Amino acid sequence: MRRYRFPKLMYLVLVLLLLVAVGLAACAQQPATEAPAQEQPAEKPAEEKPMEEEITLAIEHFSIIEGTTWSGAHDRAGKRIAEKYPNVSYIYREEVGPDSTVPFAEELIAEGADIVIGNAEFMGLPLKDIADKYPQVIFGSVIASDLTTKPNFVRFFPRQYQALYLEGLVAAALTESGNIGVVSAFPSVQVIRRQAGFTLGVLDGAELLNKDVTIYVKYVGDWYNPTEEREIAKTLIDQYKVDVLTQQSDSGSPLDVATESGIWYVGKDMDIVGEYGWSSTDTVAISFDTRWEVIYDRMVQSKLEGNPPETVMYPGMESTFTLADGTVETTVDIMNDGKVGVEAISPKALPKIPQEIVDLVKQRREQMMKGEWDPFTAHAFISNGTGLELEGQPVPEKGAEVKPAGETPTVEWLLAQFNFDLEGVTILE
Repeated sequence: MRRYRFPKLMYLVLVLLLLVAVGLAACAQQPATEAPAQEQPAEKPAEEKPMEEEITLAIEHFSIIEGTTWSGAHDRAGKRIAEKYPNVSYIYREEVGPDSTVPFAEELIAEGADIVIGNAEFMGLPLKDIADKYPQVIFGSVIASDLTTKPNFVRFFPRQYQALYLEGLVAAALTESGNIGVVSAFPSVQVIRRQAGFTLGVLDGAELLNKDVTIYVKYVGDWYNPTEEREIAKTLIDQYKVDVLTQQSDSGSPLDVATESGIWYVGKDMDIVGEYGWSSTDTVAISFDTRWEVIYDRMVQSKLEGNPPETVMYPGMESTFTLADGTVETTVDIMNDGKVGVEAISPKALPKIPQEIVDLVKQRREQMMKGEWDPFTAHAFISNGTGLELEGQPVPEKGAEVKPAGETPTVEWLLAQFNFDLEGVTILE
């Protein structure tokens, strides 16, 4: 068979063509848009997230913290806010009087304070005098009766009377003598308003149980005077035969006397058994706990968001704060030995309390948490004829109906003008 042979030249041409084709194929595998290595842009560094604004909450406490329920609750609130928010810190001063409010405030601002609180009105009001000087700082003060505000000077108070009403129901059920005693600070709108909540609870409980109950109130003349508070507590027990004792003053002396005398005690401001280990549920029938952090959190949020704060805050059981551990707490609540609600009633006291009272405590608490019921709206306000005369506002005559049942009093009236005791209270000289 004859074989066909390519000429040498033709062979060389074919080889060259093959090499060119292979080269073109290799190039085709490269992405058409790929830039040469030296022209590739440098990798962009990841953008850093802006850090959250650092906030410092400063509280000026009018009293010492240790061994008090009022300043103790404020101090706990500051700590709880700092525990929840990594970018919020808490600093404070103790035993601050009106003359030292501003110097201490300026010290705290120099330390970085963005929010400065006076935890009582008599020593918190001077903060308004420097509010214009430090427009970037939020100042705040508890309300006793003055409602002065500025865009950065906030006034506040929790609706403690709601929890006090629930305590009154329990107190009415527990008294056997029909005599309940209150060791109180001094006549003021704040004190009168809180006592009114307790009084309405006692009266409702007594009516439900068909009991005759008298509430005796004797004033100390100061918020914190352990010696005088002890003497008044003993007087109420020895002379007026009270077998349930509570207080609107700040030392632990009335509780000590109740423990020594073997009578029931109703606490205020904090869960004194669970928080401090004071006495036990053998003496403490119930307490109410105040969570000032609900209010302070609103100021912190205003600061973080760059919004002006609310200038008057008066939250109740419908408002909440979530702790760092996820616990949701209302502004005020009945509490005892770490328990809340009807479970907070002392195990020793519970068998002495009729079921209808326990059911009513549960019902009213749930209604207030939903914002569906309030003792100050539901009840008429009948004057006892005693109280505190304000400028241009005398104490209403005994028996006068100042507010009818079913009418909601304004926030301003409750905070600044509620100047009379409710009928059913006996004020002792």
